[in-house]
Amino acid sequence: MAEKGRRRGELRIYLGAAPGVGKTYAMLNEARRRTERGTDVVVGFVEDHGRAKTAALLDGLDVLPRRRVSHRGVELTEMDLDALLARKPEVAIVDELAHTNVPGSRNEKRWQDIDELLDAGINVLSTVNVQHLETLNDVVETITGVRQQETVPDEVVRRAEQIELADITPEALRRRMAHGNVYAADRVDAALGNYFRTGNLTALRELALLWLADQVDVALRRYRAEKKITDTWEARERVVVAVTGGRESETLIRRARRIAARAGAELQVVHVLRGDGLAGASPTGIARARKLADAVGASFHSVVGDDVPEALLEFARAADATQLVVGTSRRSRWARLFDEGIGAATVQKSGPIDVHMVTHAEAGGRRFLRKITRNPLSSARQLWGWALSVLVPSAVTAVAYFFGDVALSTDVVGYFLATVIVALVGGMAPAIVAALLSGGLLNFFLTPPLYTLTVSEPQNLVTLVAMMIVGMLVAIMVDRAARLAEQATNARTEAALLTSYARTVLTHPDPLARLLEKVVENFGLTSAALLERTKDGWHVAASTGAPPCTKPEQSDVDIEVNPDVHLVLKRPGNRPLPAAERAVLEGAAGQALVALRQQRMAAEAQEAQRRADATQLRTALLSAVGHDLRTPLASIKASVSSLRAADLQLSEEDTADLLAGVEESSDRLTELVDNLLDSSRLATGAIAPRLRPVSYDEVVAGALAGLDGQQHIDVDIDESLPPVLADVGLLERVVANVVQNALKYGRTNGDRIRVRASEHAARVELRVVDHGPGLPEDAAESAFAPFERLGEHGERGDTGVAGVGLGLSVAQGFMTAMHGTIRAEDTPGGGLTIVLSLPVVAADGQGKR
Repeated sequence: MAEKGRRRGELRIYLGAAPGVGKTYAMLNEARRRTERGTDVVVGFVEDHGRAKTAALLDGLDVLPRRRVSHRGVELTEMDLDALLARKPEVAIVDELAHTNVPGSRNEKRWQDIDELLDAGINVLSTVNVQHLETLNDVVETITGVRQQETVPDEVVRRAEQIELADITPEALRRRMAHGNVYAADRVDAALGNYFRTGNLTALRELALLWLADQVDVALRRYRAEKKITDTWEARERVVVAVTGGRESETLIRRARRIAARAGAELQVVHVLRGDGLAGASPTGIARARKLADAVGASFHSVVGDDVPEALLEFARAADATQLVVGTSRRSRWARLFDEGIGAATVQKSGPIDVHMVTHAEAGGRRFLRKITRNPLSSARQLWGWALSVLVPSAVTAVAYFFGDVALSTDVVGYFLATVIVALVGGMAPAIVAALLSGGLLNFFLTPPLYTLTVSEPQNLVTLVAMMIVGMLVAIMVDRAARLAEQATNARTEAALLTSYARTVLTHPDPLARLLEKVVENFGLTSAALLERTKDGWHVAASTGAPPCTKPEQSDVDIEVNPDVHLVLKRPGNRPLPAAERAVLEGAAGQALVALRQQRMAAEAQEAQRRADATQLRTALLSAVGHDLRTPLASIKASVSSLRAADLQLSEEDTADLLAGVEESSDRLTELVDNLLDSSRLATGAIAPRLRPVSYDEVVAGALAGLDGQQHIDVDIDESLPPVLADVGLLERVVANVVQNALKYGRTNGDRIRVRASEHAARVELRVVDHGPGLPEDAAESAFAPFERLGEHGERGDTGVAGVGLGLSVAQGFMTAMHGTIRAEDTPGGGLTIVLSLPVVAADGQGKR
């Protein structure tokens, strides 16, 4: 990064489609122009590749001597970065941005050298070919059959203040090569017949032009955003097509693709979601539109807005679209008298954006007829609705007929009520039938002249017609309210399910298995499985229910999360899957993929942590054990050497002391090796305890049997204490390590070590109590860390006793493996108490936890 207060240099890059197009030539011409204007220009590195015209441009320029580097016996030259930084010109000329420096250089890549020059405030001119751009490297390999080994991140090039295209037609470049202006004569024929074929050069040129056009477009958008310009600039053709997710969406997308192809334009598909989240297309329709958009190379976008035309145009203006494709209205001719539709409103507000109105099979009111006939209610409710459409108006007629003195307006209200009841039960179509029937019955039985379909009084005719119109409108409104209520209920259910799935993924210890179990429970499935495709075919990543599908084609429902991961389901009776359920299952499938990745990341993190712990353990081992191994070994070596020395006269007492030293040092080595082996077993997870009921008094007796200093230990363990669940061998090692630790570090004042046990809360606790120096404040946890020695010479302080700090660490590992605990407490009056706690054996032979 540039130092604070220093201006960062500017980077100018000459981009070419292939070698020989004139990048370096153009760069050196610019360098000469700047030199003639008095600018301090230094050539840091330019490769002329033996081209005479390029070399001629270097004459008169300040060329920095190159740095010579020896690599594998070969002498190479590189740019002298340090000399260039010291020279600090205004402009540095550095060729071949993607070049890889000789191993041993300060930076691996030349673009990193250039970054240092820019940080130093030096302006840089450089060159790069399109085949060296990281994101296009594989595309160039497909075109030319040659994979470029040297690449530069696209972001490095994008950060340049100026990018200039060095362009030339393929035919001109091939002529330039044929004249020997690019390669030596012996290389021309091979180059022209392979990499520099006309088709290859045309494709590379198109790649360079398109890549640069994208960068220009990004710069233009940034400029418009900075200047807050919202007007459409027709600098580049862009087509936006609006889809609803209905059946006409596919027609619109294909038509818009043809329009965009003819104009050479970018295509974007947009779907406007209503702000209430209820009214809208089916998720299946949106999924089909999204899939088709991907297939035709368009991007798919969703925006939210209650005013659909305004939201659509706002998106189009933000995308700087020049053309907008919308479908003709699906409303009937009569409906358009009251609401002209989204398309017409969009045309009126579009301004400079050209709007294409595309006709389709869904236009002209067919939607209204389908809306009437399509009923989302259950079959039972529909049957009740049709029955009530006849029965309720008939009942109202009967009541009004037998109470003939009721006013006509009251009869009309009764028929209104009948229509509302039918609409609530059966939906729109039965309600419209009830409204028509109500009007006929009112006319025939209750409106003079009776028992005819004629009306004698004009006001009665008006009442009758108004009643029928209002009845139909009431039916439509009630039906709409019922549909919205149903959509709200479904949306609430879907949201609750998706929230539950997300919570499971975030909080459950085994999220993938539990998620699949929930899916099976929620949707009444037989089985659910997440399949993953590898080079060996499909395999089951997780499943629930039996038997799970092992291939997508075996399932009743196949939901593609991505091409290599599918959620496959089996349904009882091979029942079809409703579209609304599929939308939720697609969300669950996405969560399943997240859970799978999360599970694998957790496993990888656990493995990485295990390896890090093992590495840390080895490092600590080498650090801590070096001295503690050398000390007893040196003692043994010295004692044995003294015993074997022929010229050294030793008394029996001296001999005995030396042999005792050898034995003591050997015991220390044995203890150290045992603890090291136990730590290694714990680190690798090789401890597999065999748990059985055991009494603490037996364990303590066995643990103390092989220890020195038993005369300084007082044992107080009641034989009536209940047995605990433990591995006898491991528990003896734990007790021996803790007691030995207390003997070493807890008898600084000659006090005795006490071992006692007691029962508490379905557990038996063994306490090893000493009155030594104790632990420093807040050091209770660190006392059990491997290789932890809290003093300079010993684990608890400056006791003069050496140790690598493994005893308590091994003890804690063994106790954890046996589902027990170990903790450190302060001894009243001073000292340390180590508490071992294990569960009491229950009646079934298992430990109480």
